Amino acid sequence: MRVGIQGERGAFSHEAALRALGDAVEIVPCESFERLFEAAASGRADRVMVPIENSLHGSIHENYDRLSGSPLHIVGEVGLRVRQCLIGRPGAEISGLTRVASHPVALAQCRLFFAEHSRIEAVVAYDTAGSVRDLMRDGPPTSAAIASVLAAELYGGQVLEAGIEDDPQNYTRFLILARAEGPLEGATKTSLVFTLKHEPGTLHRALGFFAVRGVDVAKIESRPLRGRPFEYLFYVDVLGDRRGALGDALRELETVSASLRILGSYPAAARPDYA
Repeated sequence: MRVGIQGERGAFSHEAALRALGDAVEIVPCESFERLFEAAASGRADRVMVPIENSLHGSIHENYDRLSGSPLHIVGEVGLRVRQCLIGRPGAEISGLTRVASHPVALAQCRLFFAEHSRIEAVVAYDTAGSVRDLMRDGPPTSAAIASVLAAELYGGQVLEAGIEDDPQNYTRFLILARAEGPLEGATKTSLVFTLKHEPGTLHRALGFFAVRGVDVAKIESRPLRGRPFEYLFYVDVLGDRRGALGDALRELETVSASLRILGSYPAAARPDYA
């Protein structure tokens, strides 16, 4: 199975793909999220791993925006504990470092490390794994990168210190997208996007269709509706079986919606162990 990821091999999306889909996957690196969605739509990838929210930084809004305009379907999800590692060339030592490169989000998650090592300059790179690849290609021993253990293994780097992120409760949720819908059998979570008619109380009524049937709304996200200032799309994740009470709630939701699209029904990922 060909699986598209944003970034280089060894990125956290690569790690998420291995966890969700197994070691036999063929990774298709994509330089941007736009190229990632295109890889699935064109058939260059059978699945793509799309980060959608992080426990520290919140929703990745650009990917929510792409979901509504994409023909792709959500067929799965996986949660990944993000462990940022300081990676150097073999034989390097932290005391000799002057520069550390990584994606800006990874750098921001390691502020305490840079505060404790004020002589080390944080350098922005486009990708965590790519910063390790570039380091091992021609980087000096005084430079290092922040990325996953997988990136160190793939490119021959040495983990100088593991778990340098400020907050250990650092999880990213990834959606698995495909061209075809997944089966309803075994699906315990459904994602949808809708707009509402301009009538008083419509959002209350819309959510009430789930509440009266005991359907758990796991997440709701609003995004601006392009071309219609100060109007919004609502993205909702609900738990349940579409063949039962959830299906009834969705049919009622259609009566108050100006538009409604089911993005996908899929098995819900296990909640992280926060202990």
